[in-house]
Amino acid sequence: MREVLIRPTEKQLRFLRMNRKHNGYGGARGGGKSWVLRTKAILLANKYGRPDPWSEGIKIAIVRRTLVDVRNNHIIPMRIALLGLAKFNQAERTFYFPNGATIHFEYFDHEGDETHFQGVEYDVIFIDEATQMREDWLKKIAASCRGANSFPHRIYYTCNPGGEGHAYIKRIFIDRQYRDGEDPNDYDFVQAKVTDNTVLMEMDPDYLTFLKNLPPKIRSAWLDGSWDVYSGMFFESWVNDPDHYDDRVWTHVINPITVRKHWQITRSFDWGYRRPFSCGYYTIDDDGMMYRIAELYGVQKSGGESLPNEGLKWAPERVFAEIQRMEREHPLLAGREIYGVADPAIWDAEHGVSIAETAMKYGLFFEKGDHQRIPGWMQCQYRLQFDEDGRPGFQVFRSCTEFIRTLPTLQYDEHRAEDLDSSGEDHAADEWRYYAMRHQITPHIDVDPELPAWGADPLNQR
Repeated sequence: MREVLIRPTEKQLRFLRMNRKHNGYGGARGGGKSWVLRTKAILLANKYGRPDPWSEGIKIAIVRRTLVDVRNNHIIPMRIALLGLAKFNQAERTFYFPNGATIHFEYFDHEGDETHFQGVEYDVIFIDEATQMREDWLKKIAASCRGANSFPHRIYYTCNPGGEGHAYIKRIFIDRQYRDGEDPNDYDFVQAKVTDNTVLMEMDPDYLTFLKNLPPKIRSAWLDGSWDVYSGMFFESWVNDPDHYDDRVWTHVINPITVRKHWQITRSFDWGYRRPFSCGYYTIDDDGMMYRIAELYGVQKSGGESLPNEGLKWAPERVFAEIQRMEREHPLLAGREIYGVADPAIWDAEHGVSIAETAMKYGLFFEKGDHQRIPGWMQCQYRLQFDEDGRPGFQVFRSCTEFIRTLPTLQYDEHRAEDLDSSGEDHAADEWRYYAMRHQITPHIDVDPELPAWGADPLNQR
């Protein structure tokens, strides 16, 4: 039990005391996530044994993305920590405690791995490095947290910024934006940084120096625990800084401005058969600045709150009826002539009427967009670049919440370095790409908002 009896840090102690339905811990590298997860699991197993001789004790699961990860990060150190205190069955990947409690080890790496959790009930589930898993996988795992007994039923997540589950974890723990069926009182989060880990600071003080010397954007994620930028982020230049919403420099998100009558408005559309649709509205001002001024995304509730990942519940007729109503009533769109561009795929009609033909019935017309991926993403990247005055080529009204939520979560494709990983929630980005290809620009030198422009320092003027 030597590992368990190490004195926890203040942040780790807060995590050990958390008892909500959903509990999160992490945010930066070196925060001591793995140790505190194992410690919490062992303490629960010791506390909640069988209530009577005929019953089982608490049933706990520790889950990671791969079997190798769960073995190296948890099974091996726990076999040392629990030597003589609990029996380990290697075939079942399970620790059996004398009081009837069990700790099981599982993984979820591919579609089909959900069979590990079908028909299985766990009282408490620990999901380590939760952002490495997709949102639907996390929800499938969470569905196994149940049981007709008096034991606590909770889920504990440890996580760093980045990965396929980044948007979901950020929404429920950082942004605290909840949807139908999600009770805000069920969620709690502890943001831990490497500087909170006093043991690591004593044992490896050079690690902090290593983090401080990383490039600015990676340093922001790994050292400061920023959820707005992380390693692997496709749109690395993206900046959402509320301090600059009004002055409109060094940020891509701004407070809405007046849309002049002579600025042309374009509707850009990406249809999703088994995913949300995305309809973004864009304009370009007299200086060539591109703006995203409004959006319709996924299913919309009566109150206007969007529900991502449920676009499949709307038939095309309902989608276009809602777009038609929005263009009739939205203060920035009403009475304006609106052009349209869309993915050429909406003209496909293998069975019956195409999506484009359905749109025409509602008076919504589109031109076929240029759907070349690499050139399109390059145009988007060019638009995000800052000039020496801190002005980018593209800004988003802060009311476009789904674009702001999804864009920074997108990652590079592992097999095609120039492309975006299409397994992410890329629907809003896709329709932005169609519009950007209609208004192409040439790149200029990108200026990092954390660094001066070349020439600003006299030492660089030689």
